[in-house]
Amino acid sequence: MSGYLTYFNYLDLLTFVDILIVAFVIYKFLLLIKGTRAVQLLKGLAVLVIASSVSSWFHLSTINWLLDKTWTALAVALPVVFQPELRRALEQIGRGGFFGKYSRRADEEVRHLAHQVALAADSLARRRVGALLVFARETGLQEYVEKGVKLDALVSAEIIGSIFEPNTPLHDGAAIIKGNRIAAAACYLPLTENPFLSRDFGTRHRAALGITEQSDAVAVVVSEERGVISLVQGGKILQGFGRTDLEKMLGDFLSQGGKAVIS
Repeated sequence: MSGYLTYFNYLDLLTFVDILIVAFVIYKFLLLIKGTRAVQLLKGLAVLVIASSVSSWFHLSTINWLLDKTWTALAVALPVVFQPELRRALEQIGRGGFFGKYSRRADEEVRHLAHQVALAADSLARRRVGALLVFARETGLQEYVEKGVKLDALVSAEIIGSIFEPNTPLHDGAAIIKGNRIAAAACYLPLTENPFLSRDFGTRHRAALGITEQSDAVAVVVSEERGVISLVQGGKILQGFGRTDLEKMLGDFLSQGGKAVIS
């Protein structure tokens, strides 16, 4: 009798672990789509599920037939519609980010990088000069580097200031930083498709949100109109940084595995 109880306890433990894993995956999925158009699409799917249940319950054969055909079409269309979210999820799983794992950078290199960027951003903000800096982490951004102007220059406040000087060839677009070097400038990035984004955000902010939605990159944006410095990560944005605060928080993002998260 005790052997049977042990067997059933073992099954109960497996069931509990199974439920925890499924709950964790669902939770990460909801975090992944939060603030994107996928939320609205899921609401639409929920309406279709309810309509299908109601039509089956009341034996509404015509409506039920139409809904069945709709589900068949959606089976083909959904992978296309959810392509950005699926790509983002697969990239996070591939780099271990889905479970919160990131690589480390040398603390000294990160401190120097954060200091130089903070100096440049503060100077540009005071002069109301727009800028967009993107820091590559685990997800490769080579496809955007290839479309820009390759530099391979050591990061310094002076070089960053020169890149974004108004009326120069490299002013528009983003500068992509890999390690402690500026890989390329004048890079054009995908814009966010977040339907809830304020109209106050311009192209630079939308590009920063777009690239951080599709990768684990971190972006610093300097607003040309307001002279406000923003930090963007994971499709979320924080605004109103001074030089000291930006240097500290950017350092937190780029060091110790990049575990800092904008909530």
